[in-house]
Amino acid sequence: MALLNSKTKAVLMGPLNKNNPVIIQVLGICSALAVTSKLEPSLVMAIAVVVVAAFANVIISLLRNTIPNRIRIIVQLVVVAALVTIVSEVLKAYVYDVNKQLSVFVGLIVTNCILMGRLEAFALGNGPWPSFLDGVGNGLGYGWILVVVGFFRELLGSGTLLDIPVIPQAMYDIGYENNGLMILPPMALIVVAGIIWVHRHLNKELQEETN
Repeated sequence: MALLNSKTKAVLMGPLNKNNPVIIQVLGICSALAVTSKLEPSLVMAIAVVVVAAFANVIISLLRNTIPNRIRIIVQLVVVAALVTIVSEVLKAYVYDVNKQLSVFVGLIVTNCILMGRLEAFALGNGPWPSFLDGVGNGLGYGWILVVVGFFRELLGSGTLLDIPVIPQAMYDIGYENNGLMILPPMALIVVAGIIWVHRHLNKELQEETN
C-alpha cells in the first residue's frame, strides 16, 4: 500500500494552503507575533512545533483506545508537555542563544491551540500514520507563516537574514534606512494580515479560474 494516497495527501497538504491553521483558522497567532522579529527564532520555533505536533499526534493515536474519555485532555497535555520539555532541553543544549530569544514561547507550545485541536479532532479518531501526517502538515502550515513573517521583519527591520547583512552598503550610502517599526510586535500583525489578504486573493482567483 502506498504511503501517500489521495486521502493522506489531503491530510498532509491541506494545512499548507486551503486549511492553514494560522491564516484560515486564525490559530497560534500569539507566538506568530512574538517570535518573528528575526528569521532564526522563527525557523527554530517552526521546527519545534512540527516535531511536537507530529509525535504528539502519533502517541495519542496509539493510546486512543485506552484513554478514558473523562481524562483525555489531561493525557494530551501530559504527552505534549513531555515532548516540549525534550525539545526545550535540546534547544538549550545546541542553540542556547535562540532558545533565550524564544523565551517562554517554547514552553507555551504546550497550550498551543493548533496542537491541542489536532489531538482532539484528529489523533483521537485516526491511526498513527495519518495522525503523523496531520501533525507534520499542521506544523508546517504554522511554520511557513512564521518563516515568511520572520523573513520580512528581519530583512526590512534590520537589513539582515540569519544575522547576516544582505542590504548592500551602497543602499545605505544613498539614503536607505532600516525600518525600525518592523521589529515591533504590531508590525508582525500587519505582515500576517498582508499574508492573509494575498492568500485569499490568490485562492479566490484560482477558484474563479476553476469554475
